[in-house]
Amino acid sequence: MAATTTVSLKNFINGKWVSPSGDELREGVNPADTREIVSSYNQSTPEDVKAAIDSAGQAFQSWRHTPAPQREQYLYNIAALMENDKEELARTIVMEEGKTFQDAIKEVGYAAGIIRFYAGECRRLKGTIMEADIPDVQIETKPEPLGVVLVVTPWNFPLSIPAWKTAPAIASGNTVVLKASSQTPLTVMKFMEIVEKAGVPAGVINHVIAPGRFVSEMIQHKAVKAVTFTGSNSSGKKVYAEAAKDMKRCLLEMGGKNPLIVMEDADIDEAVQIAAAGAYGQTGQACTATGRVIVHQAIAEAFTDKLVAKTKELRIGNGMEEGIDIGPQVSASEQSSTLALIQSAVEEGATVLTGGKIPEGPEFEHGYFVEPTVIRNVTPSMRIFQEEVFGPVNCITEVRGIDEAIAAANDVDYGLSSAICTKNLEYMNKALNEIEAGIVKVNMTTTGTFYQAPFGGYKQSSTGTFKELGSEAMDFYCQYKTRYIKSK
Repeated sequence: MAATTTVSLKNFINGKWVSPSGDELREGVNPADTREIVSSYNQSTPEDVKAAIDSAGQAFQSWRHTPAPQREQYLYNIAALMENDKEELARTIVMEEGKTFQDAIKEVGYAAGIIRFYAGECRRLKGTIMEADIPDVQIETKPEPLGVVLVVTPWNFPLSIPAWKTAPAIASGNTVVLKASSQTPLTVMKFMEIVEKAGVPAGVINHVIAPGRFVSEMIQHKAVKAVTFTGSNSSGKKVYAEAAKDMKRCLLEMGGKNPLIVMEDADIDEAVQIAAAGAYGQTGQACTATGRVIVHQAIAEAFTDKLVAKTKELRIGNGMEEGIDIGPQVSASEQSSTLALIQSAVEEGATVLTGGKIPEGPEFEHGYFVEPTVIRNVTPSMRIFQEEVFGPVNCITEVRGIDEAIAAANDVDYGLSSAICTKNLEYMNKALNEIEAGIVKVNMTTTGTFYQAPFGGYKQSSTGTFKELGSEAMDFYCQYKTRYIKSK
């Protein structure tokens, strides 16, 4: 058993570290070895939450008037500090969330890149000037910040998702109250330590350790003008309903059941690598993970055999160990949910070709591990075809042509990411034009996004009103005022 190092966590409110005042004591454990206590903390109270929002509201009065190029420098400072502390941040992510150290290092680099990108956006904020219908009148538009933005983030990317919401928010002149997942509070505390070191003025970014049930009350606070949320559909719909009561701006990014289409002309070895990376990377705990592999029947046998062989080669274990490909799931509930969906597939007639169980051995006894799994004979009517697994599972469905493949890809309530493996230009164009998803890739994994490109889903994957990432993300955090000026 690894040595236990427990960190006592605090809220970050108005530039100060404040102990949550609730009586409910919680402990965070390492999902690879639950005997290791990573953090301990008390939950916040409604009074703590109100203090954070009030602090953000007060800070907004001056932050909104801070010139954008000055806001830029704070973001550059944060990015530089992240890169300097990348190994410590990565170790924290592994301890709390369970992903491999290499995946965690990539997340830190990605988060720093996001923040640096939005630092640059501070100098690209601009309005427009247009001609009026009468002489001596100028019409101009100017972007203005909204106010306090409530940022609600999940556990699966505990650094990069807070970064990609917080950075454009403060770049636009807003202030932030961050309510991150209770599964990964230590990572967010490390983020707040960097915010403090970067010299960000007190109250501009605040963080509270609080249960999800407080989110509705936070949205109701008069100072909160917008809420951005990433998480489950069930929670997202509650956030949307609450924000609608006062017509507050709301951005939701939720689940995905992302298809990978593999056509008969595809490079099978490449397609296998893409399917494995898409379904097993991050232990399958990504909203863009490959949820369904839709394979042309002409190559289904060869593709499946190679995918099973590739899957059997993968090493499961503690993400801090060298050579590990797949870490644990984040919690007992996530592990149980994955196993239950695999069992449902078997009961509905699918065939598990490899995996599908908790791995055996003393090294797995105290962790939330699930074997990487390949399931064949999955049909669109099955639960595992329709529902997000959020675990290391590849589900194979066979089709007879491109039209049937696209119809199967679209036969779910989600529309976040998708991909196709093919060399055929006609197939590519059909997929790019007809798949109902916010992201469509060709000969790439469904996972992974570049932060300069907009990100967001169709259907039940997103509100569809605004995008995250890219320059387009700034639109959510800005309101545009039209100004008429008569000079004579």
